[in-house]
Amino acid sequence: MPRGERPLDAEGGPLLDFAAKLRRLREQAGSPTYRDLARRAHYSIATLSGAAGGRQLPTLAVTLAYVRACGGDEQEWELTWRRTVAACAAETVGAAPDRTIEAASAPYAGLASFQEADADTFFGRENLTGKLVEHLKKKRLLVLFGASGSGKSSVLRAGVLPKFSGTPALVFTPGPHPLEECAIQLAARARITPGPLYAELAAEPRTLHRVARQTLARSPNPTDGDLIVIVDQFEELFTLCRDAEERDAFVTSLLHAAQTPDSRCRVALAVRSDFYTHCTRLPGLVDALADAHIPVGPMTIDELRAAIVRPAVRAGLTVEGALLAALTAAAHGRPGTLPLLSHALLETWHRRRGNALTLAGFQAAGGFEGALAQTAEAFHSGLSDTQQRIARQLFLRLIALGEGTEDTKRRVPRHELDDTSDTSDTAQVLEQATRARLLTVDGDRIEITHEALISCWPRLGRWLSEDRDQLRLHRALTEATAVWESLHRDPDTLYRGARLATVKDLPKEALTARESAFLDASETAERTEALRVRRRVRRLRRLVTALIVLLVCAVTAVGFAVHSQQTVTAQRNHVLALKAVDTAAALRTRDRSLAAQLALAAHHLESNAATRNGLSSVLSRTLDSHTHALAVTRDGRTLATARDDGSLELWSLADPQRPTRLGAIDDHADSALALAFGPRGDVLAGVGRDREMRLWDVTDPRHPHPLSKTSTGHTDLVFSLDVSPDGSTIATGSYDHTIRLWNVSDPARPRFLNRLTGHSLNVKPVVFSPDGTTLASGSDDRTVRLWDVTDPLHAPAIAVLKDHDDFIDALAYSRDGRTLLSGSDDHTARLWDVTNPRQPRRLGRLDGHTGMVTSVEFTPDGRTVVTAGQDGTVRLWEATDRSHPVERASLSSLSGGLAVVLPLSAPGAIVTLSHDHTIDIWNTDPSWALAHACTHVRTTISRAQWSRHFPGLDYRPPCAGWNRTSPHP
Repeated sequence: MPRGERPLDAEGGPLLDFAAKLRRLREQAGSPTYRDLARRAHYSIATLSGAAGGRQLPTLAVTLAYVRACGGDEQEWELTWRRTVAACAAETVGAAPDRTIEAASAPYAGLASFQEADADTFFGRENLTGKLVEHLKKKRLLVLFGASGSGKSSVLRAGVLPKFSGTPALVFTPGPHPLEECAIQLAARARITPGPLYAELAAEPRTLHRVARQTLARSPNPTDGDLIVIVDQFEELFTLCRDAEERDAFVTSLLHAAQTPDSRCRVALAVRSDFYTHCTRLPGLVDALADAHIPVGPMTIDELRAAIVRPAVRAGLTVEGALLAALTAAAHGRPGTLPLLSHALLETWHRRRGNALTLAGFQAAGGFEGALAQTAEAFHSGLSDTQQRIARQLFLRLIALGEGTEDTKRRVPRHELDDTSDTSDTAQVLEQATRARLLTVDGDRIEITHEALISCWPRLGRWLSEDRDQLRLHRALTEATAVWESLHRDPDTLYRGARLATVKDLPKEALTARESAFLDASETAERTEALRVRRRVRRLRRLVTALIVLLVCAVTAVGFAVHSQQTVTAQRNHVLALKAVDTAAALRTRDRSLAAQLALAAHHLESNAATRNGLSSVLSRTLDSHTHALAVTRDGRTLATARDDGSLELWSLADPQRPTRLGAIDDHADSALALAFGPRGDVLAGVGRDREMRLWDVTDPRHPHPLSKTSTGHTDLVFSLDVSPDGSTIATGSYDHTIRLWNVSDPARPRFLNRLTGHSLNVKPVVFSPDGTTLASGSDDRTVRLWDVTDPLHAPAIAVLKDHDDFIDALAYSRDGRTLLSGSDDHTARLWDVTNPRQPRRLGRLDGHTGMVTSVEFTPDGRTVVTAGQDGTVRLWEATDRSHPVERASLSSLSGGLAVVLPLSAPGAIVTLSHDHTIDIWNTDPSWALAHACTHVRTTISRAQWSRHFPGLDYRPPCAGWNRTSPHP
């Protein structure tokens, strides 16, 4: 019989409580022997029995192995282990090691980043440092991506900068005002005043480049070296900066300084990897990322050993082998763990035995993640109740809440806090948190030393989860208070109404004196304004009462006459407006200046659907008139066109009003009839009259080149093709009544997969669902078929949609894949619910076109449907209610019937291809049309022209007050 376990003390504290819970878990699993547990967990009997012995806290890995062997919930037990670590830290705070030793004597940096002065103690990143230095020597822009805690800041400051010894450098973080911070740092280097420099940077992006050259020209050796600009924590542009214009100006200045031909700047940006997509929203930075970005991954085993052992050896210390093995095993392959590793080593150094760093000291510090939690808990437990409340508000104030990303740290000016005297509780909390290296105070700026604290301190995590909504309100209140004070307490910046009501529930103790003053001023202003309104209403009521008597008499006398005159005037205006709209449409290609003015004047005369549609119609822009096919990338920013002469052209439509030709290729033997981009926009597929499928590499749209050419095997004209969302499969639909599937995982070697049959007549449109599991096809047999293409080699038809009375010409899926849109020669478009593609359901019908519907699409937000028809119109439908779509606008083309309509990235922008091979770019937003109509005006409409088109109306040219320097009439 096995020997029973030693009884545990009932009053033993958190460590024994944890052991007791492990024993109860084992009992619930049927009390297996430790020999059985060892076979399941792959740990020794002694290790597992020691875990439940209560003498020391087991490691997280041993705990989870024990739990797994007993069938417990690993996630729940990981939380229990972390809470126990924190509780043990709080219990032993009185025995914490002495922290009064100078920080400089420690061989490890803890949570703080390595600085340039720490280059001789920075080990483990030599390979990455060499790669970055080589990159910066060859190129002038470096964008370093890595997880939080991967060591981006340290490798730039302590690794890269020392390699450019003697070269001037600017190292800063953007903060809420990146352009202002850049001006301050650059002005200090150039010995000039930052105010004028900030204004120049905002107005002219070339200023940074010029000042850098001016600064280098003053150096003793003006021809030696360049200015190194390091922008650390670049993600603050998205978490702290609220001014999009300042953000764009800052990025433009950096890119120009790095890319101009006579540049004397080398720019390095350190960005958290979860903000990569944010960077792709900055147009200039997107183009630069292809050649500039380098990822920072986890350290290798050898690099980790160097980072652990070499600083200790340099300080005359030794590292116990068991400790080295435990640390490398815990840190290897885990991104973002370097601050935890450094902090754990620092805490182990505080608990060293002689000149040896031991595993026992590491375990006493709380382990890998526990060391940080233990330090934070020790700090918290050493505070009074009042100071603990202050600490909670302080740490929450130092965190920027993530919007779709992880929470990040936030740098706060000292004056944002209350009483900052040396004897205040706030100052005491700051002093102790700084001494514990949890906070960093730099001048009058305060920030959390590293974001690892946010995820590793359970107490801080609870604070964030409890107060998250209030924190968002509080952060907005803090920013509003700063604006109020910066504008000398302008009353127009105070809160009122609903905004004031939402912040009244914030706890008073969480507010600083500045914020309380702002709220008090807001409430006073609201009460004063309400009193002023009540007085004004009373005066108006008395005045109105007196006037009503007079008005009743007057209105009775003139009412009939006025009504008659208004009716006649309204009818005249209606007729003139409609006539002007028709005339403007006819003049669009011959005299766009006059057409725009007639349409705008008609809208001013009578605002209705006809005048709004007419105004938008005359402002379309013709891009090309020799095009057979076109395609747009998924982001709506790049356009591909197949021209009559067989060539392909690529265009940037980031600004639809200023399309830019990027590149061209002339390898197509015949004009392409169908084009489609791959999901990432790096591959373009096309099929021509020769029924050959061609693939082009358009990763660099300025230099596209062919990848492959393959016969499709179709025996008749290929009408359409589509690329699956993962880019691995292409479907082609042909007049030979079939669909063919191709594997293009290797675009240079397409492979035929399958031939789908079932349609009895021509197959026209084919389109993949957004998840890539379903293919929809339309045919002249008046049906839409849905195919299960999860396995393209075995793709059965799973549903047939029968509701159209004529050929099916167009298909489109909504971005969420739940709705299918079809267009037909029967002049209608139909919506289908395909949430379950095996059981599709008929939804709404779109009636309005007077000719066949040749193209259909959803806008990216899914709320609007765009259709184009043989009748030469583009129609927009509000489709929020899929069962009852409502026509919102109708735009007319002078180029004949429309073949294709596709939405672009800019709001309201679309591109169309007509049957006479003309490409037009439109903006369907009426407010845009009103704002930009006058930009098409060259000569103001004359009095004679006005009298001819608007007889009987006073001469009021709609664009008389417009000029190109002040583009608003």
